[in-house]
Amino acid sequence: MKVLGISGTVVGSKTPVIVQSVLDEIKSNDQSVNIDLLNLKDYDVKFCDGRDPMTYTGDTKIVIQKITEADCYIIGTPVFQGSIPGALKNLFDLLPLSALRHKVVGYIATGGSYQHYSAVENQLRPILSYFRAYVAPGYTYVHSNHFNEKNEINSPEITGRISSLAKEILFLQKAIERGG
Repeated sequence: MKVLGISGTVVGSKTPVIVQSVLDEIKSNDQSVNIDLLNLKDYDVKFCDGRDPMTYTGDTKIVIQKITEADCYIIGTPVFQGSIPGALKNLFDLLPLSALRHKVVGYIATGGSYQHYSAVENQLRPILSYFRAYVAPGYTYVHSNHFNEKNEINSPEITGRISSLAKEILFLQKAIERGG
């Protein structure tokens, strides 16, 4: 099983930390799982221009391939101005419709306002439904106050939610692999 974590932003440092935390928890629950972090900050992804996704080159092609080859995902996003960042939306626009079809996706968000927790549910879930992904029922919203000065998670509640999300993703993916 190959689990790809996606940090859906090109700015900041909290989102990749939280995505890596979920990946590490998945790995600690099942050592046979291959985990990988795709941090959009590390790639020069081109803007979607409507062409066939398989005709892109360079980093854009690499990112599309990483996503299409994974079995399941954890998508992390900050919430900016009550919305997901443009870099993440562009990533979805670049993907072929089949990329996430019948694959498990869990998501986690970071933000500086407690009012933004619902933005992820209202924006990511419809996009993932369009792709026909199997969305893990739980998601986690992590406020900037849940990190210490070293950018480490300092909340037992959040650590527990990360653990639950990791277990949900593994459970759902294994159920799919067993055929139900």
